Amino acid sequence: MSETQKLLMLPGPTNVPPRVSRAMLKPLIGHRGPEFKQLHSDVLEKTKRVFETKGDVFILTSSGTGATECALQNTVDDGDKVVVTENGFFSERLTEAIRAYGGSPIVLRAPWGRTPKIDDFKKILKDNPDTKVLAVVYNETSTGATIRCLKELGELCARQDLLLMVDAISILGGDELPVDRWNVDVCVTASQKCLMCPPGLAFVSVSSKAWDKIQKKKTRRSYYFDLPMWKKYREEGFTPFTPSVPLFYALNEACDMILEEGLPRRFERHKVCAQAVYDSTEAMGLGKSV
Repeated sequence: MSETQKLLMLPGPTNVPPRVSRAMLKPLIGHRGPEFKQLHSDVLEKTKRVFETKGDVFILTSSGTGATECALQNTVDDGDKVVVTENGFFSERLTEAIRAYGGSPIVLRAPWGRTPKIDDFKKILKDNPDTKVLAVVYNETSTGATIRCLKELGELCARQDLLLMVDAISILGGDELPVDRWNVDVCVTASQKCLMCPPGLAFVSVSSKAWDKIQKKKTRRSYYFDLPMWKKYREEGFTPFTPSVPLFYALNEACDMILEEGLPRRFERHKVCAQAVYDSTEAMGLGKSV
């Protein structure tokens, strides 16, 4: 197997910066000792700045799908109506996961490569007034289509007894998503995309509104993803299960790089690079990006 650096032209995993790779070479430390407690605290503080939230953020040793399952198992009770968008492969998987956790998905479809508009959301929510959760894939990884009315959706949910759950696995840290200002109740992402780390860490942010729902939840289907337990351990400075310590080293360094650049500057750089790709592919006759 070649050890030559590959250029990964994928939505994820993405290339890991050398600075982040070097951070993972640090010696292992015990995950129940004071060194990890400090590392955990530092990483949580930085991660919350990337999420732009003062609420709770949990860092799971898992794939992004694990974060999705964690979000669903803690907020969706049997029979709860969940309005969910379907406009690509991963949003279709989100619908499957909702069913697996006992929810009743109400599907809002759009063609692959397109997204529902704000009026589509308003109509389906009006037609289903007993909806408990609105779940969306902010950026559909399979097509790159981004729901640009997310801020308006947050305002809509904030006026109702309705949780906004956002799959931001392929976009958080790469484009604008101020979790608190946009009234996102549960936001999930993973380490291997815009956060510049290898796969293996997953993230769940939880608003106070979401905690109210979690505390009233009737059923528990998962031990590993039980957020009240995660919160109890986090208050002591640790995780309930063995974390990937090298990935915490990586995340600590990656967050430093993101915050050193600054979120607005980082987002603008990505927009400029994206537009260059769109213009180039269109010039080559490969179609116009939507």
